[in-house]
Amino acid sequence: MSRFAPHPERRPALVTGASSGIGAATATLLAAAGHPVALGARRVDRCEQIAVLIRENGGQAVALPLDVSDAGSVKSFVAAATGAHGDPEIVVSGAGDLTATLIHELDSESFAAQLQVHLVGAHRLVSQVVPGMVARARGDIVFVSSDVVQSPRPRMGAYVAAKNGIEGMARAMRMELEGSGVRASVVRPGPTMTGMGMTWDAETTTTVLEEWVTWGLARHPHFLKPEQVAEMIVTVATAPRGMHLTLVEVQPEREVGS
Repeated sequence: MSRFAPHPERRPALVTGASSGIGAATATLLAAAGHPVALGARRVDRCEQIAVLIRENGGQAVALPLDVSDAGSVKSFVAAATGAHGDPEIVVSGAGDLTATLIHELDSESFAAQLQVHLVGAHRLVSQVVPGMVARARGDIVFVSSDVVQSPRPRMGAYVAAKNGIEGMARAMRMELEGSGVRASVVRPGPTMTGMGMTWDAETTTTVLEEWVTWGLARHPHFLKPEQVAEMIVTVATAPRGMHLTLVEVQPEREVGS
């Protein structure tokens, strides 16, 4: 049984980076709340597995290929999602990955590639969906950011730059969209147990964690679960009209007594 009560409105939703982690959890919760969901990612086979589970539980879901670094792929994704479920009213932008490299050792092409995925990719999505939302005077865009905006972490320079860019873009959009019926919001999670960084080798992971401790960025060992962040994303996107949750920061709680 869903933890969410049936939503009074059917609002088609798009979720990028939906093949795992926060994106997969968000798509699942949105579907449980009664919204048809289009899951987009490069690993469309993983999205399809999640979509099957959603449909088996009575929800509506379609899995579609998506590479946010490619403008044509984003356009095709939005068109296919719209064809499947109707004009999107909820869009969650969370696609991305990261590498652990010192900024001065990262070549500019790799730096730019991360900006393409995290920042420019988010804008590609915005450019495809927001004009229609404005025309219909209805829509919610939720950008998944990171607490690196507030507390930069070493070896993540391109990721830090991109997430700062996303939050800056979201703030500008809030001013541009005020009174339009379209809300641009940011959810800023702290350390979360997702697939990002899971491809690092043991030496890299150890070095990164040691540097977090050195800079006071690891107060305790607990990480958020993707489902916990997803709950906040759904809360922001489905907030009652007349209010706007502009920025929600989510941090893992330290275990009592630890």
